Amino acid sequence: VVNCGAIPEGIIESELFGHKKGSFTSANEDRKGYFEEANKGTVFLDEIGETPLETQVKLLRVLESGEFMRVGEAKTRYTDVRIIAATNKDLTDLVKKGEFRQDLFYRLKTVTINIPPLRDRVEDIGPLLERFALEFTRSNDIRYRGFTPEAIRLMKRYDWPGNVRELKHFIEKIIVLNKG
Repeated sequence: VVNCGAIPEGIIESELFGHKKGSFTSANEDRKGYFEEANKGTVFLDEIGETPLETQVKLLRVLESGEFMRVGEAKTRYTDVRIIAATNKDLTDLVKKGEFRQDLFYRLKTVTINIPPLRDRVEDIGPLLERFALEFTRSNDIRYRGFTPEAIRLMKRYDWPGNVRELKHFIEKIIVLNKG
């Protein structure tokens, strides 16, 4: 799993493709990147819409031919990976604005699954609420007493602009503040 939005622009290529010892100040040893580590497996590129344009060129190359080079190295390496990409941005719009490469967009667009926002699928709130509550209380050794039907109704009426992440953090906050 690679959160493309959380890796700084100057580091993302090293994270994805690896680097050679001495290629930059803190490169104290050779390092494999995610694509090399995941050979014969899957790389999940989360927040792909946040990837810098310079890195998108290299991503396209590895998707097209399986070829990549570690940062600071002239040797071409090969990998065979399946790519799953996700974003909360409209990539079509980013392509029109010149912020996302059109060729990479079409290379990634093999199968598209659009998941509606949480406010458009309120029937998912109950099961998600229970899962998040149980995960959080078990990992923090908190006695969980559940939510009242009225609390669940209120949560179903809320718009959840932060989507599932907002719901998850809200559930955790409520459990902590109300001691389970």
